[in-house]
Amino acid sequence: MILFHSPLSPFVRKVMIVLHETGQQQRVTLQGVNISPVNGDDQLNQGNPIGKIPALRLDDGSVLHDSRVICEYLDSQHVGNPLIPREGSTRWRRLTLASQADAIMDAAVATRYETFLRPTDKQWHGWVEAQGEKIRRGLANLEREHLAELAAGFDIAAIGVACALGYLDLRQPEFDWRAQYPGLAAWFIQVSQRPSMLATFPVA
Repeated sequence: MILFHSPLSPFVRKVMIVLHETGQQQRVTLQGVNISPVNGDDQLNQGNPIGKIPALRLDDGSVLHDSRVICEYLDSQHVGNPLIPREGSTRWRRLTLASQADAIMDAAVATRYETFLRPTDKQWHGWVEAQGEKIRRGLANLEREHLAELAAGFDIAAIGVACALGYLDLRQPEFDWRAQYPGLAAWFIQVSQRPSMLATFPVA
């Protein structure tokens, strides 16, 4: 299999962590791509017409894209404990929490695009502030209601939250989320020592 990736993408990191946690990293060849909202990649677009990363080309040539789809596929391909509950109310709770982590990453990536790629005189500061509020609401909810769930095991929801926090460290260190959410900070210190987190640590 071929994984089209950019190592600084939090969504790519999520897939890479799942590969490590399920012992499948040797099954995948990494192919780096350098894309932006205005610059695509022809090879990436084959079987993936909207050009999303991560994208996983399977052995039969078909392509899976979107980190949620890829992670669920990879979770179905190993014999260990599932990272995504297979059924019942727990499945929907964990997937919803994973979606919340994805939304935090979406807002952080959108902020990066707006403040780094767009010319300064064309930046929409109100829009950037709105993305920041999404991040704050998401983190505050995690701090207030979900710390025990995150600590229960390093599953798809915990992986997503860890990737979101790591991306904030990488791209928005001024956000200073640790001072605002000490419970998340303590949890993140622990999970950051996992081999899968260390192996996928992003370096700008």
